[in-house]
Amino acid sequence: MSQTNDLKAALKTHFQWHGARLAFLVLFIQALYRVKTVNLVELATALNPKVKQNSNQRRLQRFFTEYALDEDSVARFVVALIPKPDEGYTLSMDRTTWQFGQMWLNFLVLSICHNGVAIPVCWMMLPKQGNSNTLERIALLEIFISLFGRRCINCLAGDREFIGNAWFTYLKSEGISLRQRIKRNFQVSTQNGSTIKAVALFQHLAVGQTLILNDKRTVLGHDLYLIGMRLSATEWLILATDQRPETALEDYARRWEIETLFGILKSRGFRLEETHLTDPERLSKLFALLCIATLWAFTLGEWLHQQQPIPIKKHGRLAKSLFRNGLDSLRTLLFFPQQNRQLFKQAINLLSCT
Repeated sequence: MSQTNDLKAALKTHFQWHGARLAFLVLFIQALYRVKTVNLVELATALNPKVKQNSNQRRLQRFFTEYALDEDSVARFVVALIPKPDEGYTLSMDRTTWQFGQMWLNFLVLSICHNGVAIPVCWMMLPKQGNSNTLERIALLEIFISLFGRRCINCLAGDREFIGNAWFTYLKSEGISLRQRIKRNFQVSTQNGSTIKAVALFQHLAVGQTLILNDKRTVLGHDLYLIGMRLSATEWLILATDQRPETALEDYARRWEIETLFGILKSRGFRLEETHLTDPERLSKLFALLCIATLWAFTLGEWLHQQQPIPIKKHGRLAKSLFRNGLDSLRTLLFFPQQNRQLFKQAINLLSCT
């Protein structure tokens, strides 16, 4: 009971929710760490051991069908726990999709890149299977700007889906620097005023070689710097950016941190694809709860790595991810609450930090 109360008190510093809602959040996070799946039947086995499983299942169902959840407070929680670099946050936008029966579930996610993982800060469920459009992207970014302003943004990284004259125009009007991968067959301007395919400018590169063009080229009606890197005999990475081309590849590389996130939310973590929820509002609530659980586990994993570094394997990667390091520790603390009270106190302190 002491652990539950301590966790509730820590979360109350971030979420000014009704007491019953906050109590549910605590029970949900603890159950999620124990069973490592969002499947409501499995969660019901661990939600509250003092009541029957059927009662737990009804409580879960009531939360997702009846309770309102302030997603802005979740975004503020994320920003409170992630230190802002001097240059500002690097944001990444991407989609994650999975299929449930004949239905495709499609989330557009805006995340903050941080230490190898991207933490969701704003999201929306798209009412379709395919790519997002410009209005949807603008709506998502406007949520972030309304909460935190433009000045905290260093740049926005996006893959080849996130292109278009209107999208680039919006980012330019908001003063948001882009690190945008473009398609190899895009027409771009040459120095003599004609146009050619973007890949032609980097055709001569050897595999692994990079070239930053000195002057801007017109891409989709906008004058942008182009950076190219040959990935293989048949593939190139071509980036467009409005400023600081010398850091564009490094900034864009952080976009892949959102793929780490999607792995955490799905097969390597909380198995999001196992949910039977399909209603957009209910799925959005579930996504919010996963953001909170993911960030706490990752934050603890970072702190533990600072105290005792995780060994590095021959391929150069950590033997265990920071998220897994934190998640395993929290699961141990939940199953064996008396094993290390000092560590749990530290985990609570990390969560309380604002």
